[in-house]
Amino acid sequence: MTKKACKKCKILVDGSTCPICKGNQFVDNWKGRIYIVNAENSEIAKKIGIKVKGEYAIKI
Repeated sequence: MTKKACKKCKILVDGSTCPICKGNQFVDNWKGRIYIVNAENSEIAKKIGIKVKGEYAIKI
């Protein structure tokens, strides 16, 4: 089973509901991934607007 990316948050999920925005709109066609371990101290997370740790798609 491939992971899907939330259209709004870009977080990669296996289920049918986004854990961040609770949405259910996903895309299967995404490219690149980034894993944020500590969103509070990460410069990359701040630049792309991520506030929760997790695995994200770079391009949807």
